[in-house]
Amino acid sequence: MLAGVKFGGSELVGLIVAVSFAAGLNVYATVATLGLLTHAGLLDLPSGLHLLSSWWVIAAAGVLFAIEFFADKIPAFDLFWNALHTFVRIPVAALMAYGATSQLSPEKQLLAALAGGAIALAAHGGKTAARVAVTPSPEPLSNFALSAGEDTLAVFLTWLATQHPIAAASIVAVFLVVIVVVLRWVFRAMSRALKGLFCGPENELPPRKGRELNAA
Repeated sequence: MLAGVKFGGSELVGLIVAVSFAAGLNVYATVATLGLLTHAGLLDLPSGLHLLSSWWVIAAAGVLFAIEFFADKIPAFDLFWNALHTFVRIPVAALMAYGATSQLSPEKQLLAALAGGAIALAAHGGKTAARVAVTPSPEPLSNFALSAGEDTLAVFLTWLATQHPIAAASIVAVFLVVIVVVLRWVFRAMSRALKGLFCGPENELPPRKGRELNAA
């Protein structure tokens, strides 16, 4: 365990990677978990993140997590909720990465913040893409199961990052590869669909007639 031990080097990188990804899934669960682990004596937060151990912050994060727990499981509304939280999850992840590196130079702090925000963006984008795919389903259980899985993963990754940061970062790396592959497939499918919509067969010149016009 890392209780009473200062994060540094690869452990600090692992913490930032895993916690940023968790924040991209559920920022309130991530913040509340970090604060509770600190009070339980299982974690010694970097000095720049000591604010997260405040009971006021933990209580606020807990209340917001309770609201998100229900809002994020309502089909269609969850898309609006996730779109709105683009402006919450990513900035908070960047700020936590910035605070976690308070002992480093300003340049490295900025780099950590950008990395944290980018990782949270990838997690948030993957979550949103999954919701878009699942929402058209007529039954609500798929939305509920997906949201519950995301909440559980966010809490688990946050806990694992405080105990085994390298292992947590390795798991996140696998998820990031999967998200990149899936998002590339989604974008290509959307691109083909748009090309088919705007450049349908009725807008194309028949091959033979086209050759005759070119010859003339």
